[in-house]
Amino acid sequence: MPTFKRFDGFKVDLRSRDHNPPHFHMIGPDFHALIDIQTLRVIEGTYERKALAEAVAWAADQTEALMTEWRRLNERD
Repeated sequence: MPTFKRFDGFKVDLRSRDHNPPHFHMIGPDFHALIDIQTLRVIEGTYERKALAEAVAWAADQTEALMTEWRRLNERD
């Protein structure tokens, strides 16, 4: 699972062969949440509010890059 971005206290991962909708994993020592790339809403999981706010603010400017990488990792025949 490639780490797309590291923050202080958590990271953003994208995974291959993952399910729809396109999303990223926000992973910290005590939380793991799935965030929809297009809506930037939590799909499921737990999170810290500060980490979520930081990840969403960052992802808002990275939507195209996140979608491109998600598609590359999740190409289906």
